[in-house]
Amino acid sequence: MRWQESVLFIPRKQRKTITKFMNIVDLHVHSNKSDGSLTPTELVNYAVEKGLAAFALTDHDTTDGIEEALEAARGKNIEVIPGIEFSSEYEGQDIHIVGLYIDYKSDFFKRRLTNFVNGRIIRNREMCRRLTEYGIPVTYEELTAEFPDCVITRSHYAKFMLNHGYTKNLKEAFDRYIGDRCPCFVPRKKISPMRAVEIILKAGGFPILAHPVLYHMSNSRLDKLVSVLKEAGLQGIEAVYCTYTTADEREMRALAAKYDLCISGGSDFHGSAKPGLDLATGYGKLFIPEEILTKIKERHQWMREHTAHLRPTKILFTDLDGTLLDDQKQISDYTREILDKWSQAGHKLVLCSGRDTNSVGDVKNYLKLDFPGMYLIGYNGGQIYDCDLKETIYRVALTIEQALYIKETADQFGIHLHTYSDTSIIAFHDTEELRYYQRVIKTPTLFVDNLRDALKEGPCKCLAIELKDHQKMEAFRLALLPWAEKEGITMIYSNPYYLELFPSASGKGTAVKKLCELLDINPYFSVAAGDAQNDISMIEAAGMGIAMANGSDDVKMAATTITAYDNNHDGLAHALYDLI
Repeated sequence: MRWQESVLFIPRKQRKTITKFMNIVDLHVHSNKSDGSLTPTELVNYAVEKGLAAFALTDHDTTDGIEEALEAARGKNIEVIPGIEFSSEYEGQDIHIVGLYIDYKSDFFKRRLTNFVNGRIIRNREMCRRLTEYGIPVTYEELTAEFPDCVITRSHYAKFMLNHGYTKNLKEAFDRYIGDRCPCFVPRKKISPMRAVEIILKAGGFPILAHPVLYHMSNSRLDKLVSVLKEAGLQGIEAVYCTYTTADEREMRALAAKYDLCISGGSDFHGSAKPGLDLATGYGKLFIPEEILTKIKERHQWMREHTAHLRPTKILFTDLDGTLLDDQKQISDYTREILDKWSQAGHKLVLCSGRDTNSVGDVKNYLKLDFPGMYLIGYNGGQIYDCDLKETIYRVALTIEQALYIKETADQFGIHLHTYSDTSIIAFHDTEELRYYQRVIKTPTLFVDNLRDALKEGPCKCLAIELKDHQKMEAFRLALLPWAEKEGITMIYSNPYYLELFPSASGKGTAVKKLCELLDINPYFSVAAGDAQNDISMIEAAGMGIAMANGSDDVKMAATTITAYDNNHDGLAHALYDLI
């Protein structure tokens, strides 16, 4: 069925007249719980005064005003639709996804909003720190005290600076301190719009792409976005909006028809925060007939009966130490249960590590993880191994000459260094550092005098270890840095003692993209979890990045979500539960 084709289209010049005789709705409205000026109660009263049949309260990333609005509407001839407007990011651009009819009281949805809040707090504390460094002393606690019960945005920072005499006006605050390219701005890592769609669906809601014309995308790029969102479960497009021209509206209706999406419409009303923009009528010519909402309700009912059709296959890339494994290198019964449910739902599991691939395979074996369609990624992305085919399907390596140069430099600094063949650790001396490494890694070790004799092809990586003197390790790294940059070699600490050296063409992030390509899975449906610096590229490459509660601050800043618990308390499993 093509749901949107029967939705009424009325030329703009006829709308004022027809409004007198038809019920109207507004499916995109904000209160002072985000960045609007009216309270939820005031919104309800104003909507009744204007004769609306229904409106959706869609505050930014919060549902705090819904309960008040529903209570205010009790006994009145108006429907208040519980909604939200998620801020997301697609190819470096802000994209907004509106959700209607969400179950905002569900445990799942409450957990997701808590995660949003945690991410915002980390970002806001860092912005406060930077402002203080620039002579504007402010703490996060002072900011929230001045703007209680609000989702803190940059506009609140600007008002704080104005209120306390640090700037002469709001524009100065943005121009000097908190604008996109200013020194105190910290971009908030946002979820992908695909993930926003999924969250709304799992909360029983109806996901809609908000005001697509405002993104100023080319037709082909917008079409691509809508195509991916449709695959994720998008159900509607905001084709009727306060700033659209007649041509804009026709184009959005055509795009909705192409992808069998419902039409939605909204004023994006913010009260006095957007002067001249009124509820339901926008700038005077907006008209959203109730029939649009009726079609959404029909599709929403259909969705309840066909939920299985709205779940794309996902692929999980998980680090081992500090992420999947606890400090005893084990997993709990609960984590095993969640991994089993993940696999049963048709999703794929990939074990990723800086370890050699043999060692990653050892972990798989001793944990008895035997799910169909599993893959192993070793050497920080240098090798991808297909567990079903029992063969390597992708490999990136250093040259033997590069490995020799790294070895010679390590000897000059007195740094332990070893590398790898397909079957063994290749070492040159039985050192304290090697024995420390072998406490966990059980790959056989082959001691050699000549690296060329031991390797038939270049190794995927080298590993330098220094247990006692980090300054010596750092001096080694800095000495290699100019050569490594010229040769295209990445050096990264996987922990305070280990310095990984591998081709820049490798990396966990590259492996994420490559395996998604080989399996024909859209990277936007990939999930990556980690705790350390060498996991950042993987987290940034995936559609959703999970940072462990025990992870580094850099990892948390890169991720889209942070686990509520650490690796010793099933942190990853609890995060995965809501993704299955």
